[in-house]
Amino acid sequence: MRNIITASEYHTTPLGVGGARAMIFAAGLGTRLKPFTDKHPKALAIVNGKTLLQRNIQYLQQHGITNVIINVHHFADQIIDAIQQNNGWGSQVAISDETDEVLETGGGLKRASSFFAEVADFVVMNADILTDLNLTAMLQSHKMQQPLATLATSNRSSSRYFLFNKADELCGWTNDKTGEQRIAKLSDVYNKKAFSGVHVISNKLLPLITQEGKFSMVDVYLELAKSHIIKSFDHSGSKFIDVGKPENIVLAESLFD
Repeated sequence: MRNIITASEYHTTPLGVGGARAMIFAAGLGTRLKPFTDKHPKALAIVNGKTLLQRNIQYLQQHGITNVIINVHHFADQIIDAIQQNNGWGSQVAISDETDEVLETGGGLKRASSFFAEVADFVVMNADILTDLNLTAMLQSHKMQQPLATLATSNRSSSRYFLFNKADELCGWTNDKTGEQRIAKLSDVYNKKAFSGVHVISNKLLPLITQEGKFSMVDVYLELAKSHIIKSFDHSGSKFIDVGKPENIVLAESLFD
């Protein structure tokens, strides 16, 4: 059995109906990772002999997720070839083709949404992060509290933060560098938490996405937070690194074998 299918096939292909599924965002141009991304997609950057893509597929496997869809745009053929040559590293992998236009996180998820029609909840993560956060615990927290989405956050330093109230419900977003702030829900207290690029999302969120074309999931969350519950899952203390910059590859190699 081959381990890769195309977007036109995945909604009719048996991938373990009712089983856990995930999406890895790998379509970005990776401009911060130049010069590597002048000739390669960021998802194929190598940390201690393994690509970021392999590491994240295997990370999902550790938490019982072996059905994955990956969106592709920048050097899409290289990603598809790597998946085929490695038999999906043991997972069943579908491709969401964005070679015509990169759709960002929100548009990318919307295009791939039918992949998640058979599951109640699913995981989404960025290809250029590495973490050992307890995804199983995050999924359990999400299932227990049943928000529209649960966002992995930590208390690390960043220039941009989500804002949460005392109940860990999303209330807004801020950019400390520019001073921009977007408030979705009023609160007496706004706790700043850095987003880690890992989401657990309820299937109920998908039909509520009204935006079209190219847009960010940040915009989706801030709009939906006005009338729905979106929660934080704090994983401060876990290993985490954004491998979006060349100097962070060295740091990543010191954290992940």
